[in-house]
Amino acid sequence: MIVLLAILGLVVGATAEIYLHKTLYDRLDSQLKAMASRAQPRPGPPGGPGPGGRQIRDDPPPGAQDDSIFVQLRSAGGVKGGIVSLGTDDDNFPENKLAPLPDATVTQLSQVTPNNNPTDIDLGELGDYRVISTAVPGGVVVAAVPLAETRETLLAVAWVTGGAVVLALVAAGWAGAAIIRRDLRPLSRVAATATKVSELRLDRGEVELAQRVPESDTDPRTEVGAVGAALNRMLDHVGNALEARHASETQVRQFVADASHELRTPLAAIRGYAELSRRSRQPVPEEIAHVLRRVESEAGRMTTLVEDLLLLARLDAGRPLAHDPVDLTMLVVDSVSDAHAAGPRHDWQLDLPEEPVTVTGDGQRLHQVLANLLANARTHTPEGTTVIVGVAAEGDAAVLRVTDAGPGIPAELRPHIFERFARGDNSRSRAAGSTGLGLSIVHAVVTAHGGAVEVDSAPGRTRFTVRLPLTPELPTEADAVHQHVPQVVQ
Repeated sequence: MIVLLAILGLVVGATAEIYLHKTLYDRLDSQLKAMASRAQPRPGPPGGPGPGGRQIRDDPPPGAQDDSIFVQLRSAGGVKGGIVSLGTDDDNFPENKLAPLPDATVTQLSQVTPNNNPTDIDLGELGDYRVISTAVPGGVVVAAVPLAETRETLLAVAWVTGGAVVLALVAAGWAGAAIIRRDLRPLSRVAATATKVSELRLDRGEVELAQRVPESDTDPRTEVGAVGAALNRMLDHVGNALEARHASETQVRQFVADASHELRTPLAAIRGYAELSRRSRQPVPEEIAHVLRRVESEAGRMTTLVEDLLLLARLDAGRPLAHDPVDLTMLVVDSVSDAHAAGPRHDWQLDLPEEPVTVTGDGQRLHQVLANLLANARTHTPEGTTVIVGVAAEGDAAVLRVTDAGPGIPAELRPHIFERFARGDNSRSRAAGSTGLGLSIVHAVVTAHGGAVEVDSAPGRTRFTVRLPLTPELPTEADAVHQHVPQVVQ
């Protein structure tokens, strides 16, 4: 708006200046021609001085301006006239005289072409003049008027116009900003509503989408009101979709929880009967024994899967966890010892701090987190791979790190690594004993403890980092136990 007004002001000011310039110069040219005609030589008696008996004026012509110039350049040689000086005599009557001109000024005036057309000329110390040269019998008459007053007028008008335009721009900018801020205030409220909605957690759980644009800002007859009304309609649709999504998720979770709970009993019975059959006193054919072992093995695997699904369902339902002090250092030692027993061909190493690191949480679930991470490293890396498990206190968080020197996680799998039933290549298959739920349980348990888990993987190095809120240290008995913990388990 300011740029458009500035362009408009320049156009108007330039137009006014050009029109004033033309008007003043046209008036000046008319006055100059009139004064030049009055400066013509007057008829004299026959035989008098001048060609044809015409006499040259010795005083300024009527209406001459102060500092104007009237000069007759005779063909036969000689110059008559000068610069007008308006004054008064001793009796205080007007007395106009012609002061002589410098020779350089006369030379400049003699070079003006006598074509009766006004032109501008610089007369040095005398300044700029508007000059007209007219041919007369016996020579040339040159009349000139100063341009200083005319140019001062043009300059003054330009300054006044420019100042007025600047003041108008300032006033228009201030008033325009105030008007725009006032008119767009409803849009700020619409934006505030959208910002509040954007800060809500909409990806899981029950979401109460109560934010709406105020009714006063939803008038469809205005542009801002149309935006506000459209946003409210969109929020209504989103709210309905979130309610439907939450109801569906709740139904699925309840189904998983109920199914998992109900499956535990028949699975336990299957395992029990299979084990009982193998312990029968009657000889069992080797083929039948092999089948029973496979039945017992798959029943055990299915029991683990059902337990994992039940745990996830309970965590999704927000079941409260235990809030007990947990020494992560001892937890790491115990978990690595178990992992060493399960994978003796891996190189298991510990990186422990001098002081124990303690958090508040569910020790059994945190042990499951670490066990799943170690099982993941053991399952998806070749034998002989070095796995380093470390724990440290960094700021206000306890940090668990599990680093292996395996082949790494495929790039396309990393964004989905913590999703349920996420599997990569053939090494991450059911044949390797992976259900695809281990890392999802890690993420769910860590999130339930108010922490975060992340993964950084490249060929030859994969690191899982778990961050949990710190709590005060355990009693001194834990410190005594910690001092006897070995630093490396082979």
